[in-house]
Amino acid sequence: MDARVPDHAPATEAQLLRQARRGDQAAFESLYHDHARAVHALALRLTGNAAESEDIVQETFLRMFGFLSGLRENTPLRPWLKRVAANLAIDRLRRQHPAGKEADLAALVDETQLSPADAVDADALLRRLPPLARTVLWLHEMEGWSHEYLARRFGRTPSWSKSLLSRSLARMRHELESDGDASDDR
Repeated sequence: MDARVPDHAPATEAQLLRQARRGDQAAFESLYHDHARAVHALALRLTGNAAESEDIVQETFLRMFGFLSGLRENTPLRPWLKRVAANLAIDRLRRQHPAGKEADLAALVDETQLSPADAVDADALLRRLPPLARTVLWLHEMEGWSHEYLARRFGRTPSWSKSLLSRSLARMRHELESDGDASDDR
């Protein structure tokens, strides 16, 4: 068995950023491969649509490429990329659901159903929510965004974000309870 030691250690993220700034395509590709899956997972959770998620991933990395010189060398790249992707998803939602166009807040948490067999799957529960409700819930609960920041990004008030989040969580609890009751009847 021949245990060879590589000639050099893998490049750090900071080194890859420096190389990408100098136009090194391999460094940019490496950064893409290191982070694209996480960015895609977030975009898919927020949009619920694979094609839109892929578009958001591409746009996120195009923005990174255009902003390479402004990225701080010792700051982790993934949080910045996820913030850009989330903002792109929010921009899409804002175009699809302009402020004041909803009949009322309850209509955002619609009654679209998936099969009860999916009830225990958190992603399935999340997909039961419409895109706007799903995005606010995910960004607040999983990404740690404040109601104030969500309100600014959506052009709304913090109480709008709080109310939408509360209704979304209540709906998910109800779905879990009603699906649990249905499985007890079997």
